[in-house]
Order: sequence, then C-alpha cells, then structure tokens
Amino acid sequence: MKPGVVSVAVLARDEEATIEEVVRAVLPFADETLVVDGNSVDRTRELAQGLGAKVFLDGGGGKGDGIRKAIEVASGDVLVFIDADGSHDPEEIPALVAPIRAGEADMVVGSRWTGGSDELFGDIGKFIRSTGSAIITLAINYRWHVKLSDSQNGFRAISIRAARAIKLDEDIFTIEQEMIMKCLKQGFRVTEAPTHEYRRQAGDSQIVVWKVWYKYVWCLIRNLVR
Repeated sequence: MKPGVVSVAVLARDEEATIEEVVRAVLPFADETLVVDGNSVDRTRELAQGLGAKVFLDGGGGKGDGIRKAIEVASGDVLVFIDADGSHDPEEIPALVAPIRAGEADMVVGSRWTGGSDELFGDIGKFIRSTGSAIITLAINYRWHVKLSDSQNGFRAISIRAARAIKLDEDIFTIEQEMIMKCLKQGFRVTEAPTHEYRRQAGDSQIVVWKVWYKYVWCLIRNLVR
C-alpha cells in the first residue's frame, strides 16, 4: 500500500441507469475505482467494466457484504465508500479524504445534517428515518464522548488499516453505524465533514424502515454494551 493512495468503492445493485455517470464522476478523485456489485440482474457490471472500473461481486448478503468485499480487495491506504444511485457528490471526496491523509482522523463520515439532504425529509417514512438516525447518533455520542451529527450516511472514508482491524459483521445498512462504533471502541479517531445528499436519480431506496428497524436497535445495543 502506498501512502496517500485512494481507493473509491462504488456499491451497486441494479443501478444501470446511473452507474456510468457515477463512475465517470468518481474517476478524477480515485487512484483506484472499484465497483462492488450485489449480484445485479441488469447491465451494472458490464457498464462499469466498460469505463475501466475494477468490478467485484459480493456474496449477495446485502450492503454489509459489499463493504466487506471492498475492504478485502482495495489496494489503497484510504478507502472511500459511495453509493451508485447518484445521491452523493464525488467532488466531495477530497474533503472526506483530507483529514485521514493529514493524520488527523482514521474515519471521516459525510454529514447530511450539516451538508443538507433532499432525502431525509418530506413524508412520514423519512421522518422516522431521520428521527431514528438522530437517536442512534446521540447514543453513540454519549457513549464515546464524540460530537457526530450523522451515523448512517454511507458516504465516508476510512483508512484501510482501521477498516481491516475492526472486523465488521452486519449484512444490511446497519453496518454503517457498526463501523463507527467499532472504530471508536478500538480507539480509532472518527470525525465528519459536511456533504450533501441528493435524491436518487432512478429506482427506489432499498431501505424499508418498518421491516428492519429492530435490527438497527439491536445493532446499537449490542455494540454499546459490549
């Protein structure tokens, strides 16, 4: 691993409508561009390979499976995670990477609370998501004496040393809060930078809060008390 080398992992499943635009936008900010595909049944992998991205299949277990695959295959010493649906702005990658390169942090989470979001507000489902996110973040802050505003945003950067040390277990989107808690438990420095979340450009969100809320609660409790 070379100092300062940035690997960007685009996490995708059935995102043929946006994958080319996202990969093209990522390329200027990545020394290595990875697309980790959750067993798409459309042309996501084909289109990504056509742009020169390194494409890997995860085990089909959910977003957590894709994140673990990215950690396994990345060759850089800073790893950025970004979604393939166009909701994140690749031009904000340098702001996430800079504190890690400067030796000031081991993980930097993109904060939608300070950077703004087009997805967190507007209906009852989004209200539940934003409220639940705030409660989980508050619990993390009190447990580890930090001042984070967003524990759920998947747009983030982490040193590969920290990523491989924390041994992530979660399979769904709960892996994002697990990543923060395990970093803090092992003494890694976690901070955040403002990033804006845009509305996904195609398809629907894969998070159905009323079906999985208890998994977020159990993941939080399990990591708070361990």
